[in-house]
Amino acid sequence: MITTLKDTLNNENGLVIVFALLMLAIVTVIGIAATRTSETELRFAGKEKLHKLSFYAAEAARGYVPENPSLYGGDNITVGGSIYFPNNADPSERYTLDSTQSFKGDVEYLGFSAPPRGSGYGAGKFKAHRYMSTGYGYGPSNDQSQIEAGFYRIGF
Repeated sequence: MITTLKDTLNNENGLVIVFALLMLAIVTVIGIAATRTSETELRFAGKEKLHKLSFYAAEAARGYVPENPSLYGGDNITVGGSIYFPNNADPSERYTLDSTQSFKGDVEYLGFSAPPRGSGYGAGKFKAHRYMSTGYGYGPSNDQSQIEAGFYRIGF
């Protein structure tokens, strides 16, 4: 049997294999891209988790202050003066929450002013002592967060 040029051009043998290989290549590229995207998302989620743990530790430091009136009482009324917690004698000491989280902080006295309007305290008799609390939270992998909170207490 003699094959003509027209027969050769109309021969579709092997076209399905070429098409299948092309589709396989496209699906492979999409799969690799999806895998890399997933790996990146997992890495970001892990870092976000570490940051949240340090943030929650800093929140615990903020919550530590109201439970310890000695941090903002009569011993801390020098403008610019600070009391460090959990140990004023060693500002670098941390309060350990668990094996991966800890915190420390300070409470700084900012001065006093008249009590805020509507607070129920007379302006001539009472003072509003203003403070700034800074809490430092530490999480795993040396991740750190910082939270500042201003507050006042009414006194004489």
